[in-house]
Amino acid sequence: MKTIETIDDLETLYEAAVPASLTKVVKRITPQYAAWINAAKFCVLSTVGPEGTDGSPRGDTGPVVRLIDEKTLHLPDWRGNNRIDSLRNIVRDGRVSLMLMVPGVSNVIRINGTAVLTDDTAITGSFEQKGKHPKSVIVITVNEAYFQCAKAIMRSELWTAEPAEGLPTAGQMIKEQQAEFDGQSYDDNYAEYAKTRMW
Repeated sequence: MKTIETIDDLETLYEAAVPASLTKVVKRITPQYAAWINAAKFCVLSTVGPEGTDGSPRGDTGPVVRLIDEKTLHLPDWRGNNRIDSLRNIVRDGRVSLMLMVPGVSNVIRINGTAVLTDDTAITGSFEQKGKHPKSVIVITVNEAYFQCAKAIMRSELWTAEPAEGLPTAGQMIKEQQAEFDGQSYDDNYAEYAKTRMW
């Protein structure tokens, strides 16, 4: 397989960047970007650490991130599987990226910046869902933000395609690695189980 080894080789394959793709970048959250961010209920948090990269889905019933000011976002770390891969990475390397999505909308917002973690009760306590609070909050300093054009979501028909059929379930994937695991019971009961562990 032939690989591309230099930036010069890479750039010869592509035309110059579309001017609007450069001028749309903002260094702070403007009012229009704020309106979009406040509507986003889902994002992918990307981090990097000594073991490599990590992409983690994050979702909430309201805004997935809280806009504190034009340079600061708070992302609560709600209950999950306790792998804490993203959090480990942030402690060791603060570089982060967010891809924020609004259901049914084909554009996405991308944010690049740096982050730290806090367990300050004044901050974790400000997030409450059904009497519960996150153990930590990711405090993100925005370096740049910009919208991504809609082509990727249009091509994938993410919001319009019919659900795929015949995919293996989560229970089946676990059972593939652990023969004794009761994958059917896991799949049958997960929706009710998850309701008690959202927060």
